[in-house]
Amino acid sequence: MRDKIQFYINRIKSGRLKEMWRQTLWIYSYARRYWGAMVFYTLLGFVGTGVGLLSSWVSKSLVDIITGHQSGAVVGTFAVMIGLNIGTMIVNQISEYVSASISMKVDAEIKADIFEKIMVTDWEALTGYHTGDLLTRWSSDCSNISSGVLSFIPNLLIYLFRFISAFAMVVCQDWTFALFAMMGMPVTVLLSRTLMRRMVNNNQRSAAMGAKLSGFNQETFSNIQTIKAFSLIRLYVERLKQLQKEYIEMRLDFRKMSIWTSLLLSTVGLAVSYSSYGWGIYRVWSGVITYGTMTMFLTLSGTLTGSLSSLASLVPMAIGLTTSAGRLMDIVEMPREDYSRDDEVDQFRAKWRQEGISLQMSHLSFSYRTGTRVFTDASLEAHPHEIIALVGPSGEGKTTMLRLILSLIQPKTGEAYLYGGWENSGEEEGRLVMCPSTRKLFSYVPQGNTMFSGTIAENMRNVKPDATDEEIIDCLKLSCAWEFVEKLPEGIHTMIQERGGGFSEGQAQRLSIARALLRKSPLLLLDEATSALDVQTERKVLKNIMQDDYPRTCIVTTHRPTVLSACNRVYSIRQGRCVVLNEEEIDELVRAF
Repeated sequence: MRDKIQFYINRIKSGRLKEMWRQTLWIYSYARRYWGAMVFYTLLGFVGTGVGLLSSWVSKSLVDIITGHQSGAVVGTFAVMIGLNIGTMIVNQISEYVSASISMKVDAEIKADIFEKIMVTDWEALTGYHTGDLLTRWSSDCSNISSGVLSFIPNLLIYLFRFISAFAMVVCQDWTFALFAMMGMPVTVLLSRTLMRRMVNNNQRSAAMGAKLSGFNQETFSNIQTIKAFSLIRLYVERLKQLQKEYIEMRLDFRKMSIWTSLLLSTVGLAVSYSSYGWGIYRVWSGVITYGTMTMFLTLSGTLTGSLSSLASLVPMAIGLTTSAGRLMDIVEMPREDYSRDDEVDQFRAKWRQEGISLQMSHLSFSYRTGTRVFTDASLEAHPHEIIALVGPSGEGKTTMLRLILSLIQPKTGEAYLYGGWENSGEEEGRLVMCPSTRKLFSYVPQGNTMFSGTIAENMRNVKPDATDEEIIDCLKLSCAWEFVEKLPEGIHTMIQERGGGFSEGQAQRLSIARALLRKSPLLLLDEATSALDVQTERKVLKNIMQDDYPRTCIVTTHRPTVLSACNRVYSIRQGRCVVLNEEEIDELVRAF
């Protein structure tokens, strides 16, 4: 007993029980939304249990009637038994349907809620997780929570009700049978404790391994072109087989333990059943009980054993639920982005719709959480109808600066704000500090292929759902994409495959630029967005943007200085600063390229 007490004291000190309680409360925050469904499901379970116990009683009466040769009551009792069995089937089917229906709805609602929370999680914090891991947490762990929310508490109540009511019936008829029925309880409890410890470890290992497999598959399929190009197919097949082998070994190890546990429980169950049967024969032979009572006791003995096993099975379920809750809490409890200034941003945009919006970054410093220091004292500005270029070697901070502008990351020191038109940036009134809400003022074309599966028109309307075909075509012309889109058999209704498949990198880039222009945002960010275009097309695209009447402020990052002559100002990122280049320095960059 002392060892057992010390065991639980150590568990409490280790914080595991406290953490499980916190995870349980988090699950409850979802469960309380569906209390009506849980009450209905529980009531159905109570009804089913009551009908089942009543069937046992009627069965006992029927046996007594037959053995007592009471032929007049046989037909009526038999009809009642049939009716109860039919009722049991109906209640079970209704219960299963209601359970499945509510479970699917709960699953969809929880996944939508978690999805939304993941989407507004701090970007830099979220990048610490592999995409495959996020997908596994969102799909598998959410499904575990949704199924548990509906079933755990109702099943706990139903199994307890079933056990107590069956036990009460046994005691009322012959208390000695209760002793035989309860013989297997100590073994069941001890095995459940062992199974619980193993289940905690298995759930954690299984979740981690599932995330690893999901991440491997997602990354492999996303980079299948590179794998083919480097002839890495055999290597990746072997890696998959190794991961599968590890997963199978882990699952089989737990399966072996489950088999031995099941065999032992089954042996105990048989021992209890045969002991009850032998005692029943003795009691019938002694004339203490009727044969019908004995058959009822045997049935109830199975009910008691089954109820105990069902209650024991809830322990691993509870551990699985808290494990899934913990994995989801790791994500949803990360810092959130603040979108509380959306209305203010809308008013700011409406006020400066005609004049355009300027951008000012002053004395910024920034380091990633990994410790990589990027900026120490960086400043830049951009105004409507300007194209501002950011140049510099790879890894110096061009993309990081765009992330700061989009408020995906926050500077450690310095100021970043927007103001209307070309007015004095030093005036406090009229400033809008950059935050997640100000992204509504930007259009962004990142590096790489960012087109989604669907038609060209559907991709365009992702950023402006009410855009007309004419508006889409105008933007395709500005990005020099119309010259190839108009030749397609289905024009803007041509399907784009996943990751822009079916189009060259240059074509996909021009489509991405057209999509950004269609949004009609006052600020446009192009991150190496013209890298796959030839120099002539690149200059033409930038010229079209410049000549557009819309008061747009444009910032581009580039490794190709051939377009710098089209820019109003060029910043070179050097040693954590943004330095404005003069004409001679720009000419030197062009010649060196």
